[in-house]
Amino acid sequence: MQKQFPLTTVGALVVNTSGQVLIVKTTKWKGAWGVPGGKVEWGETLEAALLREFHEEVGLELTQVRFGLLQEAVLDSQFVKEAHFILVNYYAFSAGETITPNEEIEEWAWVTPKQALDYPLNTYTRVLIEDYLQKQFGIIDYNLAGK
Repeated sequence: MQKQFPLTTVGALVVNTSGQVLIVKTTKWKGAWGVPGGKVEWGETLEAALLREFHEEVGLELTQVRFGLLQEAVLDSQFVKEAHFILVNYYAFSAGETITPNEEIEEWAWVTPKQALDYPLNTYTRVLIEDYLQKQFGIIDYNLAGK
């Protein structure tokens, strides 16, 4: 039997100038919504892979890229085929909002993070958005409490 190893992937919750986030419905997650991203190529840094994937999948240029969280998908039935992923999630900003979808993207929406939770998200994207909301509101509450 051939040895198999987990695949490293990158994805990001991207925020626009209006504070909305981009979610996409792809062919890869059986009708569930998620964030753009994909596999890291050999010799490619995580951030370079993220920038490439966003350019390829939705045509966006990202800035202010920062690490979000690490997740693992082990033979998850939400994915279109059997796979084991190490999901490296980021938060990023895009000044542009025009989406140029590739063949993987079926639909997309710019929505508030809370509105995104009303979509049928894959569980990993739901965790990422909830983490973003917790971090954002934690910062806001802390700043307001300090005034």
